[in-house]
Amino acid sequence: MSRLSAERSREPIGLLAGSGRFPLLFAEKARALGIPVVCVGIRHEAPPELAQHVERFYWSGIARLNRMIRCFRREGVKRIVMAGKIHKHRFLYAPWRTLQLLPDVRTAWLWLKRMIRKTKNRDDDLLLAVIDEFRKDGMDFDSALSICPELLVQPGVLTRRRPSRAEEADIAFGWGLAKEMGRLDVGQSVAVKERAVLAVEAIEGTDRAIRRAGELCPSGGFTVVKVAKPQQDMRFDVPTIGPATIESMVAAGARVLAIEACKTIVIDQEETVALADRHGLTITAVNLPSC
Repeated sequence: MSRLSAERSREPIGLLAGSGRFPLLFAEKARALGIPVVCVGIRHEAPPELAQHVERFYWSGIARLNRMIRCFRREGVKRIVMAGKIHKHRFLYAPWRTLQLLPDVRTAWLWLKRMIRKTKNRDDDLLLAVIDEFRKDGMDFDSALSICPELLVQPGVLTRRRPSRAEEADIAFGWGLAKEMGRLDVGQSVAVKERAVLAVEAIEGTDRAIRRAGELCPSGGFTVVKVAKPQQDMRFDVPTIGPATIESMVAAGARVLAIEACKTIVIDQEETVALADRHGLTITAVNLPSC
């Protein structure tokens, strides 16, 4: 898809959209390439302005698999990408979640099968199960990065400030921990200081994990390491940072953000780096051994 032929570029591509800027950036790039986009936005997650950037737009509840598939099928979509974050804790563990989600028959049946088999509710497992449901209707998922690979960060220090030797030691220490957490599909980020772990990202997401680290380390100056999972499926859940990440670091007192080069999306990179420079922070994109 990164070098689509003229014929394939006229085929509509489906966008299953969550929150944040990534779905908007994908839609804008696809339109610039002349690729029509049919979008199904997850209600309470996808940005409403996304409707102005695509050919056709539909809202769907997160537990309405039948509707999602029907919308894409109606528009002749055979290839779909996922873009944007889904805040799983809002749905899976909300009070009276069944009433709030109002799952359709297909979603309820999928969930029942997972309960009977006692399948783990890890992010990868859930998303692969959803992909399998779409595949039953002749639709395959691709990586959104095949359309906009320029969003993946290249190796190097992005900011004016470089990490100190002590901070480099913290990066190396946190790297192995983050990779192990990724292997277990727990989270992608850890916060460390002086080779001690302050916080490990779980269901709350990177920004809230950073702020939690700040509460536990009021003196600040800690390092955040964010990596791809060793088994990273680039079709979904690719590690992503942006201005909001930097704002969380500033609020928490973090000093360094280390991300995995060529496997991390940087949203609005120029703005993100400028914000980090303004506050004297470091952003470095590196590739280190997993242990």
